[in-house]
Amino acid sequence: MVTGGAGYAGSVVAAHLLEAGHEVTVLDDLSTGFREGVPAGADFIEGRIQDAAEWLDSSYDGVLHFAAFSQVGESVVDPEKYWTNNVGGTMALLAAMRTAGVRKLVFSSTAATYGEPVGAPITEAAATAPTNPYGASKLAVDHMIGGECAAHGLAAVSLRYFNVAGAYGSLSGVTYGERHDPESHLIPLVLQVAQGRREAISVYGDDYPTPDGTCVRDYIHVADLAEAHLLALGAADPGTHLICNLGNGSGFSVREVVETVRKVTGHPIPEITAPRRAGDPAVLVASADRARETLGWKPSRADLAGIVEDAWAFARRGDTQA
Repeated sequence: MVTGGAGYAGSVVAAHLLEAGHEVTVLDDLSTGFREGVPAGADFIEGRIQDAAEWLDSSYDGVLHFAAFSQVGESVVDPEKYWTNNVGGTMALLAAMRTAGVRKLVFSSTAATYGEPVGAPITEAAATAPTNPYGASKLAVDHMIGGECAAHGLAAVSLRYFNVAGAYGSLSGVTYGERHDPESHLIPLVLQVAQGRREAISVYGDDYPTPDGTCVRDYIHVADLAEAHLLALGAADPGTHLICNLGNGSGFSVREVVETVRKVTGHPIPEITAPRRAGDPAVLVASADRARETLGWKPSRADLAGIVEDAWAFARRGDTQA
């Protein structure tokens, strides 16, 4: 079962699972996902993770869990929404898995659990100090999963993503990409400027201690992310909660991303320099050594231009998306 499998990352993972020969059921309430994002060949249940017990049974080998709200700003003004869904919903999901005897879980965690780390690259040993309710809710779920593994023998892997980007063209010919509403990710925002849907891109802060003064972030292609989930499903060990960062191990600044979009699209991208945003660290770059060592995972699409090209092709095509 793929919870949240009608969303961006969930739909790409569901497509990869089908291509690998798995039978897939997507559970999604479509509050942020899209019905057309569910890959052909997957069974679809429109429902909430709080009600997963209605559908989970012993025929399932495992759950890949993406069903979470993920807007940082919204989490600050409406924290109860994030505690209710991300934490309460996962608690109900874990209880349903326990009752049904489904003993394998891969959880979509986040680098937001680290908050504002002091150094880079960030390892899994870094202090977890989230700066918003979204990151705090994901960290709470990680703790919850750890307790479930210790007490009840769950086999679980939490994958902490950094910046996921790009689009994936599945073997069925359907392409999956980003269409968040509201959009908050840098690459699709800059592409909106190239499409004429936005007048300019705001660059928040140009006086950071980085080579060009703008924030540096680690970008991972969504297809590499999906492959990590399949490896994690196979590596999950009963009674163990493995936590792995997913990233390329190198970073790109905001201005590098904007310039790359200019080159890929051939469009001028006007910039507006704005004040720093509170809580934006200068550099967020992952160490993915643990994922390489324990999962055998290595990102193969680390080129920023390639990531932008995939996202740009998707944005222009308007194919089925999630």
